Amino acid sequence: MPSFAQRLIAWQRRHGRHDLPWQGTREPYRVWLAEIMLQQTQVATVLRYYERFLERFPTLEALAAAPLEEVMAAWSGLGYYARARHLHQCAQLLISERGGAFPSEPAAIARLPGIGRSTANAIAACCFGRRVPILDGNVKRVLCRHLGIPGWPGEPAIEARLWHEAEALLPEQEVPAYLQAQMDLGALVCTRLKPRCGACPVRDDCLARRQGLVTELPTPRPKKPLPEREATFLVLKHGERVLFELRPPAGIWGGLLSLPELPAGREAVDYAAQRFGLTVKAVFPAPSFTHVFTHFRLRLAPLVCAVGPSASVAEPALRWLTAEQWAQAALPAPIRKMLSAIP
Repeated sequence: MPSFAQRLIAWQRRHGRHDLPWQGTREPYRVWLAEIMLQQTQVATVLRYYERFLERFPTLEALAAAPLEEVMAAWSGLGYYARARHLHQCAQLLISERGGAFPSEPAAIARLPGIGRSTANAIAACCFGRRVPILDGNVKRVLCRHLGIPGWPGEPAIEARLWHEAEALLPEQEVPAYLQAQMDLGALVCTRLKPRCGACPVRDDCLARRQGLVTELPTPRPKKPLPEREATFLVLKHGERVLFELRPPAGIWGGLLSLPELPAGREAVDYAAQRFGLTVKAVFPAPSFTHVFTHFRLRLAPLVCAVGPSASVAEPALRWLTAEQWAQAALPAPIRKMLSAIP
């Protein structure tokens, strides 16, 4: 029987994806951007952002020179916004310390901001010909099933074993094609739900298939009850404009524009006067909703506040934006959803 890698490469040539915009290039900037966008995000979603992001920031130099707020605006809607902050930070570091050149060794790439081992290996293999494995979610699922590995892949011991197995299965040649084949197999055939085992090129020696464990592997992450939080947001309206503030770089929605959050125990009228120097004439509660993050649930409760005539604010982090302007701004998806639901 041909090796695992040989069968995957042959399958990928006939049935894999060949028209993705980041394929067929060895330019580190484009490969790196795609790898970062694909973290925690499906290909169909990334396709809507990748080309548009490159139009705005066509080179590493353009990305490094851009204000962070513009980068966040281009990223708005993709989620996991720390990726965009790290992307910008990494671009600036590469320009200032390396003259715009990516290191070619996986370990050196992995030391850059926001780049883990799997992403570093993907860049090193696809752009610099290094013979190294990757271990994204699709690859973990394929290996856990094919090799019959129980246990949650996020556990250090299980992940260490998967890295060992991934390295052992590497072919001597055509490594980029093999890595793409692994990702394509996981995305198109060995899917999390309803895998198409009959179309799998390595089904004959898949232990999960032999043992009837396909639906049980990989072992799901141990479930923990998500804590619930609540936050009240002020929709301070003056005519057609709404007041936004730039959030701190770290933490939830770091670096994005958001609505001011009302501290617990404070009244909207008093807080708006003390914090922003604004006179609120009327307050109307709007429908609340819950947004689920990875580690907690957040109940968002908006208060619509009609602001009086003197609506000037001096802080540089504050912005008065019209609906047309905030539609193009870097807003968190729950805040955008909240505003869209308010007449």
